Amino acid sequence: MAERTFTYQTSEIFYRTIGKGKPVVLIHGFAEDGEVWKNQIELLKDHCYLIIPDLPGSGRSELINDMSIEGMAELVKEIISREALKFPQILSVVEGQGVEGVPVCLFGHSMGGYISLAFAEKYPQMLSSIALVHSSAFADNDEKKANRLKSIEFVKKNGAFEFLKAVITDLFSETWATSNPEIIDTQIEKSRAFSDEAIMAYYQAMINRPDRTTVLKNFGKPILFIIGQHDKAVPFEQSMQKCYIPDQSHIHILRNTAHMGMFEEADKVNNAILQFINSSV
Repeated sequence: MAERTFTYQTSEIFYRTIGKGKPVVLIHGFAEDGEVWKNQIELLKDHCYLIIPDLPGSGRSELINDMSIEGMAELVKEIISREALKFPQILSVVEGQGVEGVPVCLFGHSMGGYISLAFAEKYPQMLSSIALVHSSAFADNDEKKANRLKSIEFVKKNGAFEFLKAVITDLFSETWATSNPEIIDTQIEKSRAFSDEAIMAYYQAMINRPDRTTVLKNFGKPILFIIGQHDKAVPFEQSMQKCYIPDQSHIHILRNTAHMGMFEEADKVNNAILQFINSSV
């Protein structure tokens, strides 16, 4: 796996690449880094050229000046542009030539899905498809915004690690968490790396993001939805409301999963992703 770094808005950004074939960008979610996709990378590297960023403030990437959802989408565009020399069709669009059929697929988990939708809103010509993994096009409602603001206050008073230690287990289904305590412990330990500033910036970005259901409706290209029936962060009923887009929705419901299907039902997620890539990219 190749490791790459570059400077963006005076900050050092890190991403990985591996594989060959169709380019697929894997965008992790809140309080994660690119390693959250490790169960998918092992399979997909034989079928795709994977681009796996650490978002600003996560993993080995530093915070950037613009930590909004839209700002992080611009960073993803910069990363794709840096990889464009390997893919002439991408390069044509990056250079403003407007070539159709650009073979880039964005996969976004949770907050990574919000970033994918912001990207699709501004640069639809660069994409062949998108996948929302435990994510939503809806803006936060008032209750959700209030809860995020409470979380920001908690982080200010107690620190990011104390907050993440309390919430990470709830991202998994109770049955899976009970059966896999070592993975939960590993995720909690990894969360020590997050600064207070990063966690608060992510929450503020999610509070401020607009509704992007019209982006889904107008995208006109294949969209994959991976939904956990026991997801508390993106509730099942909310997820189902946005899925019924004629002729372009691929819907996979994970019956035994909460918010972390990449771990909880990795084989089913992998099969859904591979089937989607082969049929739509």
